[in-house]
Amino acid sequence: MNNVTIYHNPNCGTSRNTLAMIRNAGIEPVIVEYLKTPPSRETIKSLIADAGLTVRQALREKEALYQELGLSDPALTDEQLLDAIEAHPILMNRPFVVTSVGVRLCRPSEVVLEILPSAQQGAFSKEDGEVVIDANGQRVNP
Repeated sequence: MNNVTIYHNPNCGTSRNTLAMIRNAGIEPVIVEYLKTPPSRETIKSLIADAGLTVRQALREKEALYQELGLSDPALTDEQLLDAIEAHPILMNRPFVVTSVGVRLCRPSEVVLEILPSAQQGAFSKEDGEVVIDANGQRVNP
């Protein structure tokens, strides 16, 4: 069985496209809607570290709250940034995907293809119409 978890925001197109590519590989993942069920601080730290990112790289800079809280200040420590994510999960960039192959922040959504344990089973196009996978399940213009 393919054990895949996505930290998902259904209001995010990138997150929806990532989920659709997981399903296109014949996998029904565990879906954690992290705004409804925020991960623990330890889980957040683990996701970030396992994806090979810094805490700052995992922040959603486009979120208005990022500016309101002054999170662009380079003097802020990782612990302070984690405090902000823990208090406001919307600040965590998404979607994070966890598989037996690895963990990635799937931005762009095609990054998920690096860690899926199963091949794509057919054609896939993003919501905006961009073709990512052809009819043979092969990546188009990787």
